[in-house]
Amino acid sequence: MRFCFENNVLDGDLRELTCSGAAVPLQPQVFDLLLYLVAQRTRVVSKDDLISQIWSDRIISDSALNSRINAARKALGDDGASQRLIKTIPRKGFRFVGEVREEVAATTAPAQPVAALPRVLTDRPAVAVLAFENMSGDPAQDYFGDGISEDILTALSKQRWFMVIARNSSFTYKGRAVHIRQIAEELGVRYVVEGSVRKSDNRVRITAQLNDATTGSHLWAERYDRELVDVFAVQDEITNAIAAAIEPQIHAAESFRAHRKPPASLDAWDLLMRALSHYWRVTRRDHETARALLERAVGIDPNYGQALSVLAANHMFGVHLGWAELAMVAPAAEAAALAAVRCDHEDAWAHAALGSVYFSTRRLADALSEFEQALALNPNFSLAQGYYALALSYAGRPKDSFEAAQRAMRLSPRDPSLAIYHGIAGYARFTERRYAEAIALAREAIRHRGDLTGAYRVLAVSAGMTGDGVLGEMALGELRRTQPNISLHWISTQLPWANEADREHYLEGFRRAGLR
Repeated sequence: MRFCFENNVLDGDLRELTCSGAAVPLQPQVFDLLLYLVAQRTRVVSKDDLISQIWSDRIISDSALNSRINAARKALGDDGASQRLIKTIPRKGFRFVGEVREEVAATTAPAQPVAALPRVLTDRPAVAVLAFENMSGDPAQDYFGDGISEDILTALSKQRWFMVIARNSSFTYKGRAVHIRQIAEELGVRYVVEGSVRKSDNRVRITAQLNDATTGSHLWAERYDRELVDVFAVQDEITNAIAAAIEPQIHAAESFRAHRKPPASLDAWDLLMRALSHYWRVTRRDHETARALLERAVGIDPNYGQALSVLAANHMFGVHLGWAELAMVAPAAEAAALAAVRCDHEDAWAHAALGSVYFSTRRLADALSEFEQALALNPNFSLAQGYYALALSYAGRPKDSFEAAQRAMRLSPRDPSLAIYHGIAGYARFTERRYAEAIALAREAIRHRGDLTGAYRVLAVSAGMTGDGVLGEMALGELRRTQPNISLHWISTQLPWANEADREHYLEGFRRAGLR
């Protein structure tokens, strides 16, 4: 069915909005919302209706809903003042009030009968969290497994990168022997999280695994053994660990899926996933590749908040590692980060990206505020925790920085940025004059990543302050390999210390190591 109004055509089958024959870019969720409003135009659609139909009963804020309504209005040339097509009914909901003509889209009958097509999955991945199985043999213990499952579901819902199926749907499989592929087909998901809980006396064992339902493969699995000194503390700890581990695994799987597609068929989501795979590698070449892919994604969808966030963060990461000039990229990075926040101000990635811009442009108080906002929105966001730790160090709070870096490591022990977190912790220890610990942490970072610029900086300055000439010479040599433009002038002008004493301490470490 196609809906025609004014100069617009909304085609539900092609998932396309055109105005005077030209395609209008829309985020998939905004398209779904607009299609639902037009199809239900004979009545007022309540907020609960929209949350049920568009967000699958996931908890969202009024501001997130209003941002999608505003995006739909903007696509139609409407706005909140005139409300020419989408009208807000105070305390009731929304109604599409434009005059609509319905058309049946022309179809061509196939020459030969074809088999029924499988259900088409959304372009963003969806995840179902099943009720964890109670292996204790005591039905009274079901509550514990259900609590773990519900907490994981809630934690994943804060990620914003993928849709999480509501509890009322995913828990219907509890106690039933149903194949994962059937669950995926019925719920329209790519990924399924399942697990089990076994309690015995004062101990609990929880297993969890993430499955790719389209291939039947296990992407990740882990077992947690804990003493039940505090039931709720254990539940929170394990929930956070599972939620933090799942996001990078889904990113990796989606990146692999995107790399198998022909280049000509890539959409904005595929480009973002490819870009992330390069972003996590933290090399100069991958930095440039990620930037190009993200710019293509934003070119396809200028209001794609997640691509804008990663683009801004990528720009600023390049500045911090000496691969890009701050004056050249800061304006574009800030514009992208602010646009990402406007797209969805409850997206933790958007605030982390804006925080990284403020950090590199010496607005440390604003940077800390944005990182804290990101962590309030998603406490399991290890990258934001790492950025926060870095900003705390430069703000002159090394003890808080070290603790934040440790939290990032605990949150995601398999994180692709684990080496960076070790390097940040090492810099915090350097700032506290605990040079031996700084050297150990820098070496641990290098063990994870042999080309990490920041770790070689920490190693060089710590060796310089301890008088270890051999180690300092080696660290400087590796640093020059990873950052050829390193100099005392670059350090003095490009890194954003709040305290002049901290800057001078860092420069002195480099001088003693032999940098000129």
